[in-house]
Amino acid sequence: MTFTLAIVGRPNVGKSTLFNRLVGKRLALVDDQPGVTRDLREGQGRLGDLRFIVVDSAGLEMAEDDSLQGRMRRLTERAVDEADVCLFIIDARVGVTAADEYFADILRKRAKHVILAANKAEGRAGEAGAIEAYALGLGEPLRISAEHGEGMDDLYRALVPLAEGFEAQNVQQAPETDVAVEDGDEEAEDWRPSERKPLQIAVIGRPNAGKSTLINRILGEDRLLTGPEAGITRDSISVGTTFMGTPVRIFDTAGMRKKARVTDKVEKLSVADGLRAVRFAEVVVVLLDVGIPFEQQDLRIADFAESEGRAVVVAANKWDLEEDKPEKLKELREAFERLLPQLKGAPLVTVSARTGKGLDRLHAAILRAHEVWNRRVSTARLNQWLSAMTEAHPTPAPGGRRIRLRYITQVKTRPPAFVIMATHTDKLPDSYARYLVNGLRQDFDMPGTPIRLTFRDQGSKNPYKDKANKINQSGALSKHKHRQKPKGA
Repeated sequence: MTFTLAIVGRPNVGKSTLFNRLVGKRLALVDDQPGVTRDLREGQGRLGDLRFIVVDSAGLEMAEDDSLQGRMRRLTERAVDEADVCLFIIDARVGVTAADEYFADILRKRAKHVILAANKAEGRAGEAGAIEAYALGLGEPLRISAEHGEGMDDLYRALVPLAEGFEAQNVQQAPETDVAVEDGDEEAEDWRPSERKPLQIAVIGRPNAGKSTLINRILGEDRLLTGPEAGITRDSISVGTTFMGTPVRIFDTAGMRKKARVTDKVEKLSVADGLRAVRFAEVVVVLLDVGIPFEQQDLRIADFAESEGRAVVVAANKWDLEEDKPEKLKELREAFERLLPQLKGAPLVTVSARTGKGLDRLHAAILRAHEVWNRRVSTARLNQWLSAMTEAHPTPAPGGRRIRLRYITQVKTRPPAFVIMATHTDKLPDSYARYLVNGLRQDFDMPGTPIRLTFRDQGSKNPYKDKANKINQSGALSKHKHRQKPKGA
């Protein structure tokens, strides 16, 4: 990566469509209505042999107050200040507007390098607007179509000389996006967070729980758009940072309301984007509003994270507003154990995103959950444990024939997954399976993490029978040869 390219312009001129084309994936939400993008989204851009960081930004609005549009504009202006190159997009079919002229003046003063592009210029409908763009005084406009991929060769030729100038600079590498969680038998040292492989964390919860504010506090800067309005975040934004010495990549997600209340098309896309972020995370922080914790939607969100097999940390935000803290903490723990038994033992911490109190507890809980999620247990220890468990509570004997649990082994981590070879597995009750899962949690110190336990029917077959027969046959053959007299004796 040699430079950072920020895509800026008025709302609904096609910035996110171009962003998706440059990164080669549908990372940014796209819709016909203006103002869908609100935060800054980064990705790995590729154009020919050029590799760069590309930043999608919110549409520039002519607002300078503390309204949502004003805060969005300040965030976009920050992207302009930090970017090496600004790609200023206008709508060729609409032509140059007063807002375009206003923002062109801002870019002339603040941006290091500006490339002007007239989007939606395919066909004759965009000719007049592309010609008008010369009047902005930003050089010859590129005629492009982000939707159809036209004009990308012209954009490449405009970027090449700038890329050569930035090549010697030490620019931070683009964030790693869309990294699937690896399941399988990894060595113990492989899963520990590193600069090359940061810990993936998704922060999810209901609207206005304080997700973006919490992430800004962790980052130490106002990187994500926040405010009193519910539902500000729409895209799932990922940001790389170091959280108290641990390399992490944090995904901010849109607030998730009950499905019946979601009627807006963009909100549906936002929630789907948030669920996708959960699937790419290793640890999921379920953020609650301590004033109204454990509502039905909170429980659904936590259950979804557990069903996806992710390590879960529950954090109660706005703790600074609580007056009777000891009593409230007791209530939270009781409600947690009662309403989320599938996450029994998962960390429950209290934080204040506004003041930063409790971030040390949150950091410790995340590392602990991640370590348990990667827990490995040797087969020898597991089978000793299984013998003790079946001796303490024998398996059922339907029809007078006892179900036999022959042996157990761990087949995966992230989350821990175990297989038990047994007889008549179709007759083993769920209650006994829960007994074994609870035993695994308690005896091998795996609180809170999802545990996958599978039973495989082996019938009467002994897995060591064939091996034993071969040993016996080999021993008998050896004795037979030993007893034979040598020839000529």
